[in-house]
Amino acid sequence: MAKDFRFGVSVRFIRSRAALEATAKRAQDLGYDILCVPDHLGAAAPFPLLTAAAQATTTIRVSSYVLNCGFYQPALLSRDIAAVDMLSDGRLEMGLGTGYVRAEFEAAELPYPSAGRRVDHLERMATYLRARHPTVPLLIAGNGDRVLTLAARHADVIGLTGAKVGDVADPLAERVEFVRGAAGDRFASLELNLAITAVPAKGASIPDLSLTRRYAPEASDEELLAMPTVLSGSPPELADALSGYRERYGLTSFTVQDRHLENFATVIARLR
Repeated sequence: MAKDFRFGVSVRFIRSRAALEATAKRAQDLGYDILCVPDHLGAAAPFPLLTAAAQATTTIRVSSYVLNCGFYQPALLSRDIAAVDMLSDGRLEMGLGTGYVRAEFEAAELPYPSAGRRVDHLERMATYLRARHPTVPLLIAGNGDRVLTLAARHADVIGLTGAKVGDVADPLAERVEFVRGAAGDRFASLELNLAITAVPAKGASIPDLSLTRRYAPEASDEELLAMPTVLSGSPPELADALSGYRERYGLTSFTVQDRHLENFATVIARLR
């Protein structure tokens, strides 16, 4: 039996408390399951936003998607998790990543460790938090072998990127199979998530590719449109595409940006 879909909306910037509360309530009313906040310098601070969003709503869950582990130490992060989980009445989910933007570490006056050391820290963080917050669902996002192995062993949700790994015809299928092998018996209970970077505006069939291009600046429009994180077509076609992702890859969790809040809701309605 196929798993149910879950849908998240990511809120990066806010204008006011009232605007955040309105967005959170609207997302809940439209059928979104999770309101997510990323973790970047220059954007809003995750934990205050998650707390405010939770207190303005009753059922939608709140999540960091994803926290830059390099900014935190386990005991201090654990304290924040406990507080937000309590203030949200147990609706918190934690998303973790290694952190990858060197300029943000430098702006925070923190050393920028090697990739290996950042993964080591992520593993230490995940192990610590799992032991102290066993009821808080944990998402770990990434694309490399070490991060996905760590996610397969510790996380409830695996955040996939769809990015290329070597000369592979279907990178997403290859990464899912890698997770399956690393997870073993845990795989059946895992939720597989994909962050959608581009969705057509209302009445359009081709999406704005500006956000996707940030992650692949050398790619052509055709290459960007072929990425699994980019959706094109009408709402029925988008719903069919996501159903296909579930059937082919086992993906059941999708996260979109808040500028797509309204138009993507029509896709959600077709998949419920």
